[in-house]
Amino acid sequence: MEEQPNLCPKVEKTFELIGKRWTGLIIYVLLSGPKRFSEINSFIPDLSKRVLTERMKELEEHGIVLRHVIPERPVRTEYHLTKKGSELGKILGPISQWANNWIKDK
Repeated sequence: MEEQPNLCPKVEKTFELIGKRWTGLIIYVLLSGPKRFSEINSFIPDLSKRVLTERMKELEEHGIVLRHVIPERPVRTEYHLTKKGSELGKILGPISQWANNWIKDK
């Protein structure tokens, strides 16, 4: 019988975080630069505002996304990737390439 590999808790936590539905796509959208909540939502139309709010809070808590309030009238809020988030985002390029090569269109 083959022995199961021991997973590092850090790797397990990372897969748990990015494996949540929509999280990878949110990071992917933010790779191109800061976005407002409504912009992120328009790039991912099937994502509900409630779930987007939850995911953004989680990403903020993990230091992957930074929320920036712009004190204009009306007040605007933008989200952008931190250095940690940008580093995580670098793995999404190869995933995108893999998807283009192997996933068939609907």
